[in-house]
Amino acid sequence: MQIPIAKPFIGEEEKQAVVQVLSSGQLTSGPKVVEFEKAFAAYHGAKHGVATSNGTTALMAAMMAHGIGPGDEVIIPSFSFFATASCILSTGARPVFADIDADTFCMSPEAAEAAITPKTKAIMPVHLYGLPANMPAFEAICQKHGLILLEDSAQAHGAAIGDRHVGTWGTASFSFYPTKNMTTTEGGMVLTNDDEIARHLRMIRAQGMNTQYYHEVVGYNYRLTDMAAAIGMVQLGRLPEWTKARISNGDYYNQKLESVVTPTVPEGYKHVYHQYTVRVPDGVDRDAVAKRLNEKGIGVRVYYPIPIHQQPVFQNMGGYENLDLPVTEKLTKQVFSLPVFPSLTAEERDYVVQEVNAAC
Repeated sequence: MQIPIAKPFIGEEEKQAVVQVLSSGQLTSGPKVVEFEKAFAAYHGAKHGVATSNGTTALMAAMMAHGIGPGDEVIIPSFSFFATASCILSTGARPVFADIDADTFCMSPEAAEAAITPKTKAIMPVHLYGLPANMPAFEAICQKHGLILLEDSAQAHGAAIGDRHVGTWGTASFSFYPTKNMTTTEGGMVLTNDDEIARHLRMIRAQGMNTQYYHEVVGYNYRLTDMAAAIGMVQLGRLPEWTKARISNGDYYNQKLESVVTPTVPEGYKHVYHQYTVRVPDGVDRDAVAKRLNEKGIGVRVYYPIPIHQQPVFQNMGGYENLDLPVTEKLTKQVFSLPVFPSLTAEERDYVVQEVNAAC
C-alpha cells in the first residue's frame, strides 16, 4: 500500500471555474478575487480579507501594513516553517525566538512574554499543524505591553477556540499552497478587522496603489489571479466537509495509536489537522521509525527537522548562536507526521495504525 503524506484534490468544479474565468478574459486580479476575499473573511468571522499571491507574501504584507521595520523585534516560535521568520527579515526587523509548549507544539505565552524587550513591536504565534495557539493569553499579553498581535494561520483554515475562529484575534495570514487544507494552487490571504490596515494591505499588494498610477506607499506585485480565486471559491465550499473528515481521521488515530504520543487538543479548541503530528517516546530513534514507515509505503514526513534559529542563515547572522530553546530542540528530534488528508480510506487508516504501532 502506498499512502502519500498529502493528496491535493482538484475536481471538475474547480476546472470549470477556471475555464469560466479564462472565457471572461479577466486573467489577473478582478471580481473573483473580491468575491473570494469576502467569502473567506466571512467564513472566519473577520471584517476584511485581502488576497495575495502566496502565503509568504501574505505574511510580508501583514508586517509592512503594521509598519514593522528596522530596529523592531517580532517574537515568534522557532518551531515552524522558515517563512514565519523570513517575512520579518524582509522588513529589516529582527525575529526573536521563544520556546514552545511541549504538549501543543505552539509557542508558549510565558516564553513569549519573557522575550519582550523595549524593541519588541509584535508577537506572532503560529497555529501549528492546524491547532490554534493560546490566543486568549497572547491577546492579554499584547494588550498589557501595547504590542501588535499577528497570527501565522498558514496551516489553520477554519480552526477555532470556542466560537471564535483563528484570523480574528489579530492580523492573520493564511496560505493556499496545494498541500494546505484548501488550495488555490498558490495563494495567500490576510484577514483583519482594522479598516486602515486593510487599506494598507491592498496598496502593498498592488504596487502601493489604491488609485491607478497614484502610489501612496512602496508596494509590490503580490496580487492573486482570478483563476486562482475561482479555484479558491470552490475549495472553500468543500472546506467544512474536508475539515470534518480530517478531524474524524485525527480522532481515529488518537484512539488507536499506542506506541507514540498523540496530539494534545485543549478543551474547547478546534484542531483542523493540517498535519497529524505525533512524537516518539524518549529514547526512541525517530528517524529510524520514519524510515521503516516510509519503506512500508506510508508517506511520513518530519515538520520540521531543524528549528529556524539553527538554520545556517541565522547561525551566520549573529546573535542566535547560543540561543537555548530546549523544548523546541527536543521535539524537532521526536516528531513526525502521518497522512490525515480527507480522502484517506478506512483501510488506509487501519494500515497506518498497524504499521506505526509495530514500528515503535
